Amino acid sequence: MTICLLKSKIHRATVTGASVDYEGSLTIASDLADRVGLRAYEKILVGNLANGARFETYVILGKAGSGVIELNGATAHLGRPGDRLTIMSFAWIEAAAADGHAPAVIVLDAENRVVRG
Repeated sequence: MTICLLKSKIHRATVTGASVDYEGSLTIASDLADRVGLRAYEKILVGNLANGARFETYVILGKAGSGVIELNGATAHLGRPGDRLTIMSFAWIEAAAADGHAPAVIVLDAENRVVRG
């Protein structure tokens, strides 16, 4: 049997931009994505701490060191620059391995710099 557990989390990411005209996704600075093991085009669940919106989309990698967290396409309607997000991904794990599983988690400051994790 397998169970679905949290794989990665970027907590308190600050939205740096929103582009309705883009085809869709969430752009994440590649160094932040790498830190928690997120891959390009990986499905993510996002929670907006400012307005309570929750939505699924996928990762687009942005420039390393840029701190970019940009809502694209339809997701641009679910937040605005300055909003704080929790970005999560999940993985199916064998139940026998679940007890030893620990997700990769980072917490960011208002400039999207890692303060914990």
